[in-house]
Amino acid sequence: MTVTEFQERVYTLLSQIPAGRITSYATLARALQTSPRAIGGALRSNPFAPEVPCHRVIAANGFVGGFMGDWEKAPSGVNQGKKLELLRGEGVEFNSIPES
Repeated sequence: MTVTEFQERVYTLLSQIPAGRITSYATLARALQTSPRAIGGALRSNPFAPEVPCHRVIAANGFVGGFMGDWEKAPSGVNQGKKLELLRGEGVEFNSIPES
């Protein structure tokens, strides 16, 4: 699969986030001088997941957000469950899940 230069920059930065840690779309956006939505777009089409750990990115307000292009309120909600499972498996602890 071909990735754009922008996606490559996002995935390279994302690969530096260690297991058990999280960051936000906004933090990645600031580091790459772009927008959180652009980061989300790159992560939505990440062909290297979970090795390139897009599941370690959450919203700045603490909302877990989407995974594999699906959001919590989507009909299945299955993908967000996968994201939470991956994070918990890495030792990330949640007090509660904020409303979006």
